Amino acid sequence: MVKKLTDQVTFRHGAKINGRIVQPPMLTNSGLSGGFVSQDTLDYYAVRPESASMIIVEYCYVIKDGGPSHTWGANKEQLGIQSDEHIEGLAKIAKLLKAKGNKAILQINHSGRESNYPARHGGRALAPSKIDFSFLDYPVEEITEKEIYEVIEAFGAAARRAIKAGYDGLEIHGANHYLHQQFFSKWSNQRTDQWGGSYENRTRFIRMVNDAVFKVIREEAPKDFIVGYRISPEEIHGENVGYTIEDSKQLVEDLGKNYDFDYIHVSNLNYKNIPAGYDKSYSQIYREVLPDDVKLIVVGGVTNEEKAQDALNYGDLVAVGRGTLIDPEFGKKIMEGRGNEIVTAISPEQIKISKLPPALITLFSDPRMPLQMPGRESIFSLHDLYKGDDYYREGY
Repeated sequence: MVKKLTDQVTFRHGAKINGRIVQPPMLTNSGLSGGFVSQDTLDYYAVRPESASMIIVEYCYVIKDGGPSHTWGANKEQLGIQSDEHIEGLAKIAKLLKAKGNKAILQINHSGRESNYPARHGGRALAPSKIDFSFLDYPVEEITEKEIYEVIEAFGAAARRAIKAGYDGLEIHGANHYLHQQFFSKWSNQRTDQWGGSYENRTRFIRMVNDAVFKVIREEAPKDFIVGYRISPEEIHGENVGYTIEDSKQLVEDLGKNYDFDYIHVSNLNYKNIPAGYDKSYSQIYREVLPDDVKLIVVGGVTNEEKAQDALNYGDLVAVGRGTLIDPEFGKKIMEGRGNEIVTAISPEQIKISKLPPALITLFSDPRMPLQMPGRESIFSLHDLYKGDDYYREGY
């Protein structure tokens, strides 16, 4: 069967979405101090209930010192889900996104060594191993075994809060150099206890978080609650090799075989990317080891309907990041046969329509920003250079 963007998709536990377009989780840096939802956060999500058939809300840190990461300053933070007090704001987002009948998913994470805001403001950045990471301007501390178990418990508590907040599902963030990936990485994880060394030990944290999350879901969530896992397919930075496609393929196979994940979300710069020495894409390699009823979400480089349709040759669902930042009706226009009307370039006018929070305007109007966005030259004049923490590091 030829897959179409407008197909209805049924997940393994019964949830249905009308269409194959997904909005991936994208940091807005719109949170108030402590990771609370702000009016800017609500304004941004209020215009996106039809950006896609399934909208994954940006990563929320599950415990103190697990974030914020990549934060510009107070009241420009990553969102959190580390206490029951966060439920009210997150519930408002879920209600906004579900208003048109589409699914709202919440991504949960611990940023590990990437928790730069607490590290620079009296807190700590925790990692599997205490290593001098040359690209960080702050020290990291080795997480203790007691703290590891506290983090695992916090993921279960975060799942409970996501359910109470009315989300249709959650995604565990195992990608982008955050704590899950740090434990899986042979380079970041140099422990000699039960949490490091062998594949079995380096995936122990991942498995125990999964166990904690699925226990809560089985006990408290609707039967069709959607659960996904996001993974970066390789970690290779010159001589620093954390893991290869062979390692991640084994992990993906184990995730599909041993847990009830509805989907695997492949984090990539381009959905077509192929690992060295292979003739298939990362997602095509994963497809071969996953059960048929586990969906694959591909992402990267999709900016219009034509590319979105092509991406279905590589996966079951297509995540559109910059496209939905620019045009919050990206998915709606495809579903209504108006894909040719999708706005594909940013502009001062489109920023207003898209309700981008101030931090994102500052980011995308920065000429130094390596991630390109079509039309960005038109918004350079809006950039008010932030004096403080750099938002990105080139090459990493």
